[in-house]
Amino acid sequence: MSYVPPNQNRIKTFLGCLLAASFFWLMNVLNKDNYSLKLNYPLSIEYDNSAFVSMKPLPRQISVNVSGDGWSLLQKSWLNFNANPVVYRVQNPNKASVINSTALADQVNEMFPNLRVNYVVADTFELNFEPKIRKIIPIRVDSANINIREGYVISSFINVSPSLISVDGPVSLVKLYPDTIHVSVPTPKIQNNYDESLPIPLPVSPLVEVSHRDVFISFEVAQYLQAPPL
Repeated sequence: MSYVPPNQNRIKTFLGCLLAASFFWLMNVLNKDNYSLKLNYPLSIEYDNSAFVSMKPLPRQISVNVSGDGWSLLQKSWLNFNANPVVYRVQNPNKASVINSTALADQVNEMFPNLRVNYVVADTFELNFEPKIRKIIPIRVDSANINIREGYVISSFINVSPSLISVDGPVSLVKLYPDTIHVSVPTPKIQNNYDESLPIPLPVSPLVEVSHRDVFISFEVAQYLQAPPL
């Protein structure tokens, strides 16, 4: 048998007692009620996005002050952080300017039946929605300024595909788009049949959806034969 010094036995006994005492203290603390804690929780805001556009980024999380026993708070703060988000539904986006924190607290209460929600920490809960509209815009080629080499002519119709595009977005932005889009052919001194895809000159906005960003233009070119002198 190996010899264990008395001092080492005393240290092991002391550490064992300390560990047991810490465990029972922790159990006692966690079983007590009336602790408060601020929790950050994911938030999902739902609205009719087929008819309205949010003009500013929507909040993706909320902070709530909750009370309860230590076990419940530990579970919510550590073990349940990636739970389903709190869902807040905007019934009338045309009139909604802020999130109703009272209604939001009620929804949080439903998700935390073993906790008491004291209040929602409202930081940036402003809302700004606009009605969504669609605008159909025709595309035209600036044919008068197509640069054809001397002695050549356009000998066919100018084909444009698509000839119409749709623009979807908030009223205030869509109204800024032109009623007709004019596309210029940039190639100089064209003498062969032309078929190219060109960018449509439109502004880019994350709030506006454009059906097409490029247009295909094609036409035939023939050499102009002068009549022989008489």
